[in-house]
Amino acid sequence: MLRYLKQLKVFFFVLALVSAIIIYLIYSVLNVEHPLPIWTPNRVDTSLVDSTIQHVKKNHKIADFRLTNQNNESITEDTYKDKIYVADFFFTTCQSICPIMAGQMARIQKEIINDDEVMLLSHSVTPEIDSVAQLKRYAIEKGVIDKKWNLVTGDRKQIYDLARKSYLVVKHDDSEDYGMIHTENFALIDKEKRVRGLYDGTSQTSVDSLIQDIKTLKKEYQ
Repeated sequence: MLRYLKQLKVFFFVLALVSAIIIYLIYSVLNVEHPLPIWTPNRVDTSLVDSTIQHVKKNHKIADFRLTNQNNESITEDTYKDKIYVADFFFTTCQSICPIMAGQMARIQKEIINDDEVMLLSHSVTPEIDSVAQLKRYAIEKGVIDKKWNLVTGDRKQIYDLARKSYLVVKHDDSEDYGMIHTENFALIDKEKRVRGLYDGTSQTSVDSLIQDIKTLKKEYQ
């Protein structure tokens, strides 16, 4: 009787092991990589979104723009045509989260250095301070490679609208018109100018996810 029970125990153990292997193999075959979500204003924390668009549930895209980069070149939506890119908002005199964010953007730049499909775009939230010359000094300090990463300045209202009506990543500063409190958020933008991901630019783990999501997004265009 004991011998029979031992044999039965071994049988069920083997059966369980084989079943687990079969389930794992089926899961591996069926676990197709899902496309990244498309972020719309109604899905984002309302503090980061202009009140006029908080209800929008579809067809949200980055608005056209014209700004000036660290080399005094005009940067527009055409600069990023048919590109995947990562966008953020910063200011050169920031001593808190901006240096960390710049370091993480530099990490992404290193990952995409030979990838012509992907670029970076950083907007100043203090354009009255961040002149072209100031941006150039900052770019050199942070290791910006011009062909991959634009630091831009320009009209305050345009940058404000881009931050809160397009990229959905900046808080309003009630102390002044078009005042911006930048956040740690990075936005991943696809070739159709849609937001496909929001990430904590001060977190290495979150930026690791962003780098992986860039690879996932690229597969949509293969």
